[in-house]
Amino acid sequence: MDPVLEGSGTFALNLLKMLGEDSSKNVFFSPISISSALAMVFMGAKGSTAVQMAQVLSLNKSSSSGGGDVHQGFQSLLTEVNKTGTQYLLRTANRLFGEKSCDFLSSGQIHSVIECDFRAYVYVCVLLPSGFVEEGNKIPELLSAGSLSANTNLVLVNAIYFKGNWDQQFDKKLIRRDHLKSAR
Repeated sequence: MDPVLEGSGTFALNLLKMLGEDSSKNVFFSPISISSALAMVFMGAKGSTAVQMAQVLSLNKSSSSGGGDVHQGFQSLLTEVNKTGTQYLLRTANRLFGEKSCDFLSSGQIHSVIECDFRAYVYVCVLLPSGFVEEGNKIPELLSAGSLSANTNLVLVNAIYFKGNWDQQFDKKLIRRDHLKSAR
């Protein structure tokens, strides 16, 4: 079995066990979205951080399909999930926004990093991640004012869009929209 696929499955089950400990609450999450976002950071991690992230994600630095890296393995997995002809639409958006004065950007391991000057323009930098995922006006305000500071070094943005039909439809009278806003 492909190491990234196997690792993603193990991560998903472990996360479900943790999130589902309180059986009185409903849980809705996307393990592939979470693990693919964390894998971006993992690719630039070193030392004990890399070891701990590999353990949590059930991956190793050389894991992937076809002998490439973890990033390529996740690209292949997401391409398979999003293949044409499915009865659903699933889109993920992962991006790293990094402080330009930090040397982690030179590692060459982290893909898709956008440099920001958090030290000088922290309020402008709040707008960058929001604009990145705002496509289709689905998430117009990702980060609120004050959520970043001049001490911010790295922001990991992960957004997911899913559209599909449920096997059993929800009773629309029971849906409370105020909970949807607070879940963001």
